[in-house]
Amino acid sequence: MAVVAVVIVIALAWAYGALHFDGPSKALAMVQVVAILAVFIFVKRWCRKLSIFGLWFAIVLAWWLSLKPTNVGDWQDDVAQLPWAEVDGDEVILHNVRNCEYRTESNYTARWEDRTVRLSKITHVDMAICYWGSPWMAHPILSFQFEDAPPLCFSIETRYKVGQSYSAIGGLYRQFELVYIAADERDIIRVRTNYRKNEDVYLFRLTAGPAECRERFREYVRSINALRDHPRWYNAITTNCTTAIRHQHPAAERSRWDWRMLVNGKGDELMYERHNLVTDGLSFTELKQRALINPTAKAAGDSPDFSALIRAGRPGMEVVKPAETDSAVKPDR
Repeated sequence: MAVVAVVIVIALAWAYGALHFDGPSKALAMVQVVAILAVFIFVKRWCRKLSIFGLWFAIVLAWWLSLKPTNVGDWQDDVAQLPWAEVDGDEVILHNVRNCEYRTESNYTARWEDRTVRLSKITHVDMAICYWGSPWMAHPILSFQFEDAPPLCFSIETRYKVGQSYSAIGGLYRQFELVYIAADERDIIRVRTNYRKNEDVYLFRLTAGPAECRERFREYVRSINALRDHPRWYNAITTNCTTAIRHQHPAAERSRWDWRMLVNGKGDELMYERHNLVTDGLSFTELKQRALINPTAKAAGDSPDFSALIRAGRPGMEVVKPAETDSAVKPDR
């Protein structure tokens, strides 16, 4: 009976949250929960109590599962466009690459560009890990390096409508659509190091060779094109900025599960243990100290050499400024 009671409490709490966050009104959520509690208090037979509760829960669950994500909405400017890609052999044209001009975190001019890159010119992939408070939670951004083009970043985030802000509990329900952002480093990394308060960014080089880097890039291309045609819900546990990266890999190639994939502030420690980071022989503590880029990024400001400057002296990162050609960056709008 104790196990049944625990299951009922969990189910009741989940259903209240679903109705509270995703239902037509918060008042309806409270009314329905009070009604179910009244059933357990006043209905005498347990089998009848459970039957009523089970029917009610099934209706709430069926309704919740019927909610569909959309790519049509009154989106905030920084997530207004979805990236997508055209692939022609070795050449990839990325559309809607974000490259905002910031004055403050919330005061910016949204800019979207086309970028043309070649898979054969991918040399490395770096990972920026961003912390905004708790050391237990973080946000990863992958940055692909090219011989002949500026770095190109991918960040998996919640897609906010105008007026929305993040809610940790709401993120467990169907409050937010998922968005992949393709962006310039001077946008997606600099906004975190230079304009957001109390956000620390650490930059690591991954040990992946060029062939693996190309495959990781293809995974992002497939994901952004799929999301453009088939929108998905963000979920703080099952479909977030870290689990979505893992799920891009073919099932047979995914790294074995570890709790630090969910509590992703410890993800860099996990990657260090699994030899996924270039360390130059440093301990994890020393490597992480060397990986902090905030002071360098602030000193670099809006320099066109931002990407080279934030890598200077980082373990495993030889600084090579790629040639930027007219075909590499084309303003889209």
